[in-house]
Amino acid sequence: MNSSKYRSGPGPAFLLAQIGAHAARRFAERLAPLKLAPPDAGILRILRGSPGLSQQELAGRLGAHPSRVVALIDGLEQRGLVERRPNADDRRQYSLFLSPQGAATLEDIGRVAREHQEDLLRSLDKEERRQLAVLLQKIANAQDLTPGVHPGYRMQRPC
Repeated sequence: MNSSKYRSGPGPAFLLAQIGAHAARRFAERLAPLKLAPPDAGILRILRGSPGLSQQELAGRLGAHPSRVVALIDGLEQRGLVERRPNADDRRQYSLFLSPQGAATLEDIGRVAREHQEDLLRSLDKEERRQLAVLLQKIANAQDLTPGVHPGYRMQRPC
């Protein structure tokens, strides 16, 4: 057994998993005072960029089971963050929109996200951050990850 492999430390895949799990946990903790979870924040962000999506379209974009998305939207609607409006093209569907309160909440989420990123990357200078982003994007592209969508939605089981 070559002991030099073990002295060099963990490999990049392990480090990505370790940092990813840590970052996800810390982001969830930072969202907790807003009474939100990361999936809520992701949905609000998507609806800002694509107002009027149907629940089915949103589920497809997230790669999530439609019943899971319905439950998430129900919670966001009850809190006044999302509005369901009749779909002009299909009366059987609703179009999803951010409410004014949802838009304001998204501003709070943005502040939390910026603080989270700064805290997470504080040991890197500006050029190292840029290089890291380029390399991580290259990996994400090679893995066919959907830009801007956390793969955790796919792991959710139907409600």
